[in-house]
Amino acid sequence: MKQVFYSNGKLLLTGEYVVLNGAKALAVPTKFGQYLTVYAGTNKQFKWTSFDVDNSIWFEDVITFEEIISFTKENEATTIKSKLIAILHQAYIQNPNFITDFDGYVVETALTFPRLWGLGTSSTLINNIGQWLNIDAFNLLKESFGGSGYDVACAQTDSPIIYQLENNKPTFDVANFNPLFKENIHFIYLNQKQSSSTAIANYFSKNHDLDTNITKISAITNAALLCTEGRDFALLMEKHQAIMSTILQTETVKEKQFSDFNGVVKSLGAWGGDFVMVLSEQNPREYFIEKGFETILTYDEMVL
Repeated sequence: MKQVFYSNGKLLLTGEYVVLNGAKALAVPTKFGQYLTVYAGTNKQFKWTSFDVDNSIWFEDVITFEEIISFTKENEATTIKSKLIAILHQAYIQNPNFITDFDGYVVETALTFPRLWGLGTSSTLINNIGQWLNIDAFNLLKESFGGSGYDVACAQTDSPIIYQLENNKPTFDVANFNPLFKENIHFIYLNQKQSSSTAIANYFSKNHDLDTNITKISAITNAALLCTEGRDFALLMEKHQAIMSTILQTETVKEKQFSDFNGVVKSLGAWGGDFVMVLSEQNPREYFIEKGFETILTYDEMVL
C-alpha cells in the first residue's frame, strides 16, 4: 500500500488577523507545498519521518495508536510530537477506522519549501491528512491548531481566493486576481519564522474597535481585485498597513525596518516574521540584499 497526497502552501495578502473576526481576505496558494506519503506498517504505531526541502530530516519519531487514542485537550501540545498527536487524535475522533482497522503506518512528509519560510507546514499537513482519511480538514484545523482556515482553503485550491468566516464557518470563492502589475510585486523572507499561535494570541489581547476596521479591510480587499494600476494597489496596501498598525498597536514593518525604501512593504499573515510583500517600480533586490535579506521571489516564482 502506498498513498501520496499533496497540498499547496499559502500567503495572505490582505485581511491578516481580522480574517479571524469575519473580514474578507485575499489569499493566494503558492507554487510550494507539502507531500504526504503513507505506507502500510505494523505494531499499532506510526513510524513518522518529516523531510525539509533539502531532504534533511527535521522530525522523526514513533507514535503509538494508544498515544493517539488517549490524548486529551488537557495535554498541552508543545513539542512537535505532541502537536502531531493532537492532530491525529482529532482525526481519530472524526474517523476512528484508520486506527481500529489497521496494523500501523509508515508515514513520510516532504516539504517543497524551507520549513522556516512559514508557507504552511501545519496547514498543508492537516489538509493532506484530511484527504487521506476523507475527513473535514477545516474541522480538523479548528479542533487541533485553531485559526481562520484560509490556509486550508489555499491548500486545496489552485487559484487566488476571497476567504471569509461567516457565522464562524469558512466560505471562499475563486478570485479573479492576476495583476497586470505583478512584475512590480516581490516577496521577501525576513529571516525569521513567526509563531502564528503566538501572534494570534497577541492580537486577541488588544482592545480595538473591530467592527469599523473589519468593514474597512473588507473594502480594501474588494478594491484590490479591481486594480489595474500598481500605484492604486500600492495605495490600498499602505492604507491596509496603517489600519493594522493601529489595531495591533505596533509600527508597520516599513517604519520599523525599511523606512528609507522607495516603495510599499506590507506584512503578510503574522506580523514580525515570515514574508513581506514589496511593491516598487524599481527592482528591490539590491536594496534588500544590502539589508541582509537574500530570499527574494517574484510574484510568478511564488504564486500558483
